Amino acid sequence: MNREKRTEIFTRLRDQNPNPTTELEYSSDFELLVAVVLSAQATDVGVNKATARLYPVANTPEAIYALGLEGLKEYIKTIGLFNSKAENVIQLCKILIEQHDSQVPRTREELEALPGVGRKTANVVLNTAYGMPTMAVDTHIFRVSNRTRIAPGKNVLEVEKRLLRLVPDEFLRDAHHWLILHGRYVCMARKPKCGDCLIADLCEFPLSKRPG
Repeated sequence: MNREKRTEIFTRLRDQNPNPTTELEYSSDFELLVAVVLSAQATDVGVNKATARLYPVANTPEAIYALGLEGLKEYIKTIGLFNSKAENVIQLCKILIEQHDSQVPRTREELEALPGVGRKTANVVLNTAYGMPTMAVDTHIFRVSNRTRIAPGKNVLEVEKRLLRLVPDEFLRDAHHWLILHGRYVCMARKPKCGDCLIADLCEFPLSKRPG
């Protein structure tokens, strides 16, 4: 895929949704961090239902840490893998309190040092909270990047690096949100909605494989 085609793809996505953001609900950097940690292998809708109960009661490192492990589990037990996630969040809060003055770090290294925070989670926080041009490659972005040929790669890190290199600079900050939403609602895994896709004429997914 050439640069002109990529530019047109992201121009259309931007025109359709000029200010994309995460579908996780949050009102502070800390709330976002916890929500992203909870969202691993879970839906944003499910996480939002849990945090809608949790955050009015505890939405700071001190308050969540004070709930204790069992107390936190009561609020997030509807989320998959809630036992291990609760342990990670409690330890994460402890580290934030003791090492970061209860503030969410602004570097990838410090974020990835927190329990339950991997590269993808760090990228979401850096991008969504701090506006950095990072690329949080999840299953949706991996699929869309490979299927459309915007930035094909064999693994998520390869796709991330290619996107950062190939997406025109003017689109980098918001690109991962556009790609996630496109993969979630249009370019879905089993039945992509090619007939409703605003970039179908630019996509390099073989016509023979597209749904009729």
